[in-house]
Amino acid sequence: MKILIDADGCPVVDITVEVAGRYKTECLILCDTSHVFEKKGATTLTFSKGADSVDFALVNRVSTGDIVITQDYGLAAMCLSRRAIVINQDGMEYTADNIDALLLARHTARKIRNAGGKLKGLSKRTSDQDKRFEEKLFQLLTVAVL
Repeated sequence: MKILIDADGCPVVDITVEVAGRYKTECLILCDTSHVFEKKGATTLTFSKGADSVDFALVNRVSTGDIVITQDYGLAAMCLSRRAIVINQDGMEYTADNIDALLLARHTARKIRNAGGKLKGLSKRTSDQDKRFEEKLFQLLTVAVL
């Protein structure tokens, strides 16, 4: 098992690398050329800025039982089809039970934006969000070790 991070815009890279180190779990950081990540205890893979290049590279590297960190619903759906465990930066696990509704919400939001509508943006990240993420990652790694 390994942890793969869709690192473009990911606020929990440091937490993930630190937790992976505690569990002696391989950690891959995947990003495009507009981001620079060099973290001790993780391997960084950098790809071109092309549309979805990082997403496809990640999907091609994920295996059954791997843990993927992403906030991208489309990438989450592809990783679920590869039988990976997928969570977002707040510790929410993507599952077969919730991915369709999330993809529909993404599609609806895109339609609103394309029609000129505006949607409320994300709130400032809190330490509680970091804590929930870290607890979920610990939980998943503890189960995997047993």
